[in-house]
Amino acid sequence: MSVVDYTDFVRRQRTASLQEVDPEVYALIQKETERQEHNLELIASENITSRAIREVVGSVMTDKYAEGYPGKRYYGGCEYYDEVENLAIERAKKLFGAEHANVQPHSGANANMAVYFTILKPGDTFMALDLAQGGHLTHGSPVNFSGILYSVVHYGVRRDTELIDYDQVRDLARQHRPRLIVGGATVYPREIDWATLREIADEVGAYLMADISHPAGLIAAGEYPSPVPYADFVTTTTHKTLRGPRGGLILCKAEYAQQIDKTVFPGLQGGPLMHQVAGKAVCFHEALQPEFKAYQRQVKANARALASALQTEGFRLVSGGTDSHKILIDLTSWGITGKLAQQVLDSVNITTNKNMIPYDTQKPFVTSGIRIGTPAVTTRGMREPEMSEIARLIATALRNHTDETVLAQVRQEVHALTACFPVHHLA
Repeated sequence: MSVVDYTDFVRRQRTASLQEVDPEVYALIQKETERQEHNLELIASENITSRAIREVVGSVMTDKYAEGYPGKRYYGGCEYYDEVENLAIERAKKLFGAEHANVQPHSGANANMAVYFTILKPGDTFMALDLAQGGHLTHGSPVNFSGILYSVVHYGVRRDTELIDYDQVRDLARQHRPRLIVGGATVYPREIDWATLREIADEVGAYLMADISHPAGLIAAGEYPSPVPYADFVTTTTHKTLRGPRGGLILCKAEYAQQIDKTVFPGLQGGPLMHQVAGKAVCFHEALQPEFKAYQRQVKANARALASALQTEGFRLVSGGTDSHKILIDLTSWGITGKLAQQVLDSVNITTNKNMIPYDTQKPFVTSGIRIGTPAVTTRGMREPEMSEIARLIATALRNHTDETVLAQVRQEVHALTACFPVHHLA
């Protein structure tokens, strides 16, 4: 039997490019790069990372197991991983003014799970915003672990204002006496009153958790109210308005630090994704720069400008506008569904996502609305004049969604606009 000599294979891998090793995956990455370059990315939960962060997450930091925490690892050779994680922790605390930070959660869902597992037992009751009115899967959806393991009471928004009904929150809290109240949303475009949620939680003896996965970057820059002074626990992703790598983060009061850390490891996760932790360290460093505040101000200004321009084009916006980076468009009066609108806009290289509106009569896979946001287009360098142009392009495409000639013209205009604001500076 012949023996295959692997040494040449390994030697080639040290220097061979992705294109040489796996041309299929390389080709797909090139296609995605082209898509990002030529599409208007308006999904509110997406952004474009810096080159530095992409370098870090593709670095040698991916090679090592580092189970445990700095100074208390279960593997040798972790001295530089300890330093990187400590950097990420201290920068996160400084950025948000938090007493403790755990930077190891693989995602926002993992971060939320860690908080639940720390303070709740199966069957305990917690309250959160209804998924159909802006909440998240991990805020108690019946198809998610959070809705399977716990008894969940959902609050919502008022029909007349489409704003969170804090009177309802208080009444439900008094009635159900939850152990935890969750604030935060994936679609809700307005500011959340953290102080009122804290008052309600105190009244019924509940913990307060704030999921700031969407506005975290705005909060870090002082452009959105911070829940850190009010909440016992704050969770977030790092890849939305923060512009970091995909991952999660938990902030909490010092009194809960040991419990949270123990829940994350060894309770939920094994070895942390240290290349992602290193990417988070760079993300927090970037967010601590004065320019980041200017960037977040523009994200918010662009959202206001886009909302105003959409209203001029005849769209109804849920809650009448936005206080953040995201906008929810009600398409009911246009006679098209969110699903169709997403498909039409995809065809002209405008990327959005279908989304339910409050008290929607359509099914979740159809919906009556689309959600859009301004982080990615702001990262490209676009400002208020471009927001008016984007609103016009959206309206033109949807008004003429069966006219291929008009759609082709819109597609050309989108390409012309994106060419003026390159993402990756392709040759």
